[in-house]
Amino acid sequence: MTRRTNRLPWLVVALLLLGGLIVTGMWAPEFVDPPILENVAKDEYGTTVGGLGFFQVPGAWLGTNEYGVPLHQFAAQGASIVALPAAIAGMLVMALATLSGLVRCADVPWLDTVLQVFGELTGALPRMVVVVVVSLLLPYDYKYLLPIALVWAVLASPAAMDEAAASAGRLGGARFVEALRAHGFSATRIYLYHVVWMNLRPVIVRQGAEVMMQVVFLEIALSYLALASNSPSFTHAENMHSWAELLYLGYSAFLGREMGHALIASLILVAITAVMAQSFRFAARAR
Repeated sequence: MTRRTNRLPWLVVALLLLGGLIVTGMWAPEFVDPPILENVAKDEYGTTVGGLGFFQVPGAWLGTNEYGVPLHQFAAQGASIVALPAAIAGMLVMALATLSGLVRCADVPWLDTVLQVFGELTGALPRMVVVVVVSLLLPYDYKYLLPIALVWAVLASPAAMDEAAASAGRLGGARFVEALRAHGFSATRIYLYHVVWMNLRPVIVRQGAEVMMQVVFLEIALSYLALASNSPSFTHAENMHSWAELLYLGYSAFLGREMGHALIASLILVAITAVMAQSFRFAARAR
């Protein structure tokens, strides 16, 4: 009973962070504010040297960039880019892992073999190469993260499917189901409660949460590469701004510009994503 109670705070933290990410994305403006030159940092000669820091501008609690645009608008737009695709990718991996575990317990050899072949073929593909190829193949007017996230989820699913199937195998597989049926339990209770909820839940939730986090980091990486090479983004429309832009602005702090607050803001967003994934993992851990 004590352990069950200890998992509750992690679940609350995970849901709050996920809900905050989704709500922030829904609240994100379609366009950021135009440049406001009085909201920039200048040296003694009046030359722009960066943006103003945290809370130095009313209504811009994350500070501004070198054009005076509030950085919290960049953060909100970044959340709108990653929130839905990351959640869908995580749910897809969870669904495939659940299917693999249930098939191992349902004594359907041909379907189990099909899933194993699918996992071996998919797992052999180089993820980043496939993702980059898919990104380049997307039409110019359809540069969105969702198809890339789905491809990543499929490529990441073999590990989740193998672990779920292995957990079901250690449970006893079809013999476990037959034993519970002999005790009078219904098929729904056996598969959904005893197999999925009681035994496969830690694996399924952890793998789904990890893929959600990976999709967010993947979007940041692809967008950062596009910024560094001055190329169109792979993951969002031109009027949108990724969290990678905060990281890119923050990097200029090492070049002497007053943009350290942008680097701190980007690292905080990355940390929040990692904490959310780990919170889901701790909330779903086995007894």
